[in-house]
Amino acid sequence: MNKKLLIEDVAAKIGSRTVAAEAVEAVFDSIVRAVAEGKRVSVTGFGSIEPVERPARLAHNPQTGERVKVEATRAVRFRPGASFKALVDGTKPLPEEGSAIKKAPKTPRT
Repeated sequence: MNKKLLIEDVAAKIGSRTVAAEAVEAVFDSIVRAVAEGKRVSVTGFGSIEPVERPARLAHNPQTGERVKVEATRAVRFRPGASFKALVDGTKPLPEEGSAIKKAPKTPRT
C-alpha cells in the first residue's frame, strides 16, 4: 500500500477524500517532526517509532578489504506493538470490520 492507496482507504471509511488526505498528511507530518526532534512516538496497539543513535565504527570495504571509518549517524527504529504482531503472525484473527488495533473496552471495577 502506498500513500495514495492509504488516503483512498481512509476516505472510504470517513467519506471525504479531501479530509482523508489532510488527516493522513497531518499524522505523517506530526510523526516525522516528533522523531526528528528526538522524541518517541508510541501508538497503542500499532507500535512505536523512535530515533536511535548509531555510534561511529570501523567497517570493511568488501571490494578491497580495507578498513573504513563509518561516521556516527541517527536512524529511525519501528517496533510493532503486541496487537500488530499478533495480527501479522496469525495468532489473532483480523476483524472483518472496525479497527484492527482498537483497544479493548475497559471493564468496570467492582
